[in-house]
This record gives sequence, structure tokens and C-alpha cells, in this order.
Amino acid sequence: MIEQLLRTPLTELAGVRHPVVQTGMGWVAGPRLVVGTANAGGLGILASATMTIDELEHAIIEVKSRTDQPFGVNLRADAGDAPQRVDVLIKHGVKVASFALAPKQELIAKLKDHGIVVMPSVGLARHAEKVAAWGADAVMIQGGEGGGHTGTVPTTLLLPTVLDAVDIPVVAAGGFFDGRGLAAALSYGAAGIGMGTRFLLTQDSTVPEAVKQRYLQADLNGTVVTAKVDGMPHRMLRTELVEEVEESRAVRRLGPTVRRTLEFKKMSGMSWRQLASDGRAMRKEQGRSLAQMTLAANTPMMLRAGLVEGDTSAGVLASGQVVGVIDDLPSCEQLLDRVVTEAADCLRRTSNLLA
Repeated sequence: MIEQLLRTPLTELAGVRHPVVQTGMGWVAGPRLVVGTANAGGLGILASATMTIDELEHAIIEVKSRTDQPFGVNLRADAGDAPQRVDVLIKHGVKVASFALAPKQELIAKLKDHGIVVMPSVGLARHAEKVAAWGADAVMIQGGEGGGHTGTVPTTLLLPTVLDAVDIPVVAAGGFFDGRGLAAALSYGAAGIGMGTRFLLTQDSTVPEAVKQRYLQADLNGTVVTAKVDGMPHRMLRTELVEEVEESRAVRRLGPTVRRTLEFKKMSGMSWRQLASDGRAMRKEQGRSLAQMTLAANTPMMLRAGLVEGDTSAGVLASGQVVGVIDDLPSCEQLLDRVVTEAADCLRRTSNLLA
């Protein structure tokens, strides 16, 4: 395990050795992966969107029992129980709260009042400006190369526009897998990088081994962006199931969608009223249509089938394009050691170019 080689606003803000974030991937970023990342010196982010509040609390307790290093929790900003989840983070002294989408101003204030670092994910410069004005400590951007829900602007264009728009630390995600990428992001002015697919493909990830091998077989054309799974652009591995979903008509997808909605309701313990409330929030905050809100119930269960149960015939596998250049399964410690060492070497070499 290497000592700190790079000091950035992210390492100072989060109290971690290395400016690398393991992103909060649903069904993937559980206690084992977060502990592996934290103990290796990175910022591990626990994914809570697929957990009940009780499961979230137990996961936080487990992480704290296995590491004394800082870590974070990712929350859905539009979830009806977001305030209660924030209370859990405050109760257990979690270091960082990351958010998918922009959290409400009062939630940011409450977290900051309790010394918790707030880092929302944003897809546009104007969204970064909004949360910065509300008091966010940092933002994470994800370019179109990234896995899961994603946009169309590549990281190399999105990153500089956000850096120009705000004066808080910016973490870059989407397309990163090695030290060259970290060095490049720091040269742009970012405070660090976020990696999802690269951490999914580690020994500390609980994704079934056969599924990891399926990822390792993919090339640079092995992913596809589709809105037919949950109504929003979603990058995932190009599998037979995804090809079938892409070609099917809406009426054929209706039955499976209803079935998975019922499964998600049972798993989450949410009432129909809570599901409807979250649906209204999606419609208001994200502009989703009624059909898209219905499709959104597909995502948790289809991801679970693939990433937890290993059933690629019934589940989807979220993935960044970077999967096409990954060919091994290191531990989190091995991964972070080589990424940071390579980045430091790159920065030393480039400094020699100065006249």
C-alpha cells in the first residue's frame, strides 16, 4: 500500500489519501467494495438507492466496523425518504453525502451543519452552478462514456465547462481506468476522478465471477445506450436481452414492466403511496412522462438479476465504455496503488516539457 503521492482539494476535503472515488453503483457498491476502497486510500461510496433505510443503517455500521477511513453514501435526491436517509448519515457520522441529481437546498444545509461533505452529481454546468450556490462542497460530473444513466456530452468537453462555471472542487467521471486518465483530469483542473466499471471489475466487488468474465469479454463497441429499459438514456453491456428489449414494442414490454414494479415494491417495502410520490417527484424534477415513470421500476430489478443473481438472460449489466480496455481483476489496493503511481509518474514527465 503506497503513501500519499498526490494532494488535491478532494483529498483535503474528504480526508482520503488518493484523489480517486469509487462511485455509488446500485447492487455493486456494498460494504465489501466500499471497505476495500477506503482501506486502499480512495473514497468509497456506498449505494443506498437499492437499500431500505434499515439496510442502509446496517451497511454503514458494517463499513465502520471494518475500516477507520472516511467513506460516503450515495442518495437519490428525489426519493421521498431522502430526509430520513440524511438523518441516518448524520447519526453515524458519515464523511461524504453524494447525490444522484441535485438535492434540495435545505438538505445541503442540514448535512453541512453536521460537518458532512456534500457532493452532488451533475450533468451540465448550470446544474453545478445551482448546487454550488446552495452550498455544495464539490460536484461530480459524468461524461457520456460513463455507465448507467448518462448524457451525450463526452467527459473531455463536459469537464472544462463545469470547471469554468464553479470554484468548488470538481471530480471527473466517465472513461477513467488508469493513472494516465487521473493525470489528465488533474491537468484539466479536476480535483480527482470517479470510477465505476473499473471498481466493479475488482476482486473486492461482489458481482458474480461469471458476470465479471462477461464484462472482460466486451470490446470498445460492447456497450449500448438505450432508453427502453427505464425510459431514460442508460449505458449497459450489449447482451442478447438488451438487443431483444431494443427491438421489442412497448406493448410487449408492458407485462414484464408491471411484474418488476410489483417485485420492486415488495423488495423495497414501499407503499403504493410512496411509489406514487416518488413517481411524481421524477416527473417534476426530471421531466419524465407517465410511461417513463412506469419503466423506471424496471431498473432496480433488472440490475439485480444481472449484477447480484448473475442471470444475464433476465437482467441488464450497466457499464461504461471503458469496459473495452479493462482486462484484469485486481484488488482495490492493487488498483489504487498502480493508478496513483502511474499518475504521479505522468505528471513528473509532463513537467519536464516546461521550457
